[in-house]
Amino acid sequence: MALPDFSMLANRLTKMNKHYSKWARKKGITCFRVYDADIPEFPLAIDWYDSWLHVAEYKRNHQMSFLEYTEWWNLCRKCIEETLEVPSNQVFYKTREQQKGKQQYTKFSDENTEKLVRENGLKFWVNLSDYLDTGLFLDHRNTRKAVYDVSAGKTVLNLFAYTGSFTVYAAAGGAVTTTTVDISNTYLSWAQRNMQLNKLTGKEHKFIRADVKQWLEEPFTEKYDLVILDPPTFSNSKMMKDVLDTQRDHPFLINKVLERVYPGGKVIFSTNYRRFKLLTDEIASKSIKDITASTIPDDFRNKKIHYCFEIVNEI
Repeated sequence: MALPDFSMLANRLTKMNKHYSKWARKKGITCFRVYDADIPEFPLAIDWYDSWLHVAEYKRNHQMSFLEYTEWWNLCRKCIEETLEVPSNQVFYKTREQQKGKQQYTKFSDENTEKLVRENGLKFWVNLSDYLDTGLFLDHRNTRKAVYDVSAGKTVLNLFAYTGSFTVYAAAGGAVTTTTVDISNTYLSWAQRNMQLNKLTGKEHKFIRADVKQWLEEPFTEKYDLVILDPPTFSNSKMMKDVLDTQRDHPFLINKVLERVYPGGKVIFSTNYRRFKLLTDEIASKSIKDITASTIPDDFRNKKIHYCFEIVNEI
């Protein structure tokens, strides 16, 4: 099988890097997507994190032999490093397959290559080496800014919080309280460090380690003005009581969350499951708005990178 023309990749990288580097400087961000699987022969996601590159290959059923694939992958690396003028020790390569239940919490390395990056005047720790994901989902940059814009004077709940980037934006936007819930101590600690990095500390910011599905079934007294609900597509983590399947479970999750939302309050629900269908008839609100288009940043050419909905508690 003939290998593709690598000049196509080089030309695309040169063009996109020139455009989005200038765009990022104007936006005040140091982490952005420079290449988004734009050419079918090169199914890669290439992200700048300040002066470092994070490259993920989308695993697909190619027709190359092992030797052909190895040559293709080595030439991809050579093209990326030479075109973007980045030394190999500042590039991290990973392979992204269809998401499995434990992937988010699986540690692949102990290099602990942490970098401080900036976004909209806020700071975040990212880890480029040890996990499949870096700790900051760049496709939700606009969603985070939307949370910042509406958080002043609000009580905010962040579920499946991961490293707490939505919490940072809510607190920076003037939230009077934030509650951050995740099942992983590693990510809760990371979220706290992100808050400390931005000098957002105090007893008004709570961190809870819990299985979100189980936590939502517990008795409660506290309610919220704004809830961010961004579950993994699927999880069978041994830390969880039950398997989580977002397509199957999202009506349960959303309805349980709505019980904890003040009248007129909002839930921002998001998923990156590509075949997701919102089961509106099973959700206890008729005020549901698809805000996906406005939440996907310009540097993501794949407009199906996630789905996002705003749901209002009408009661």
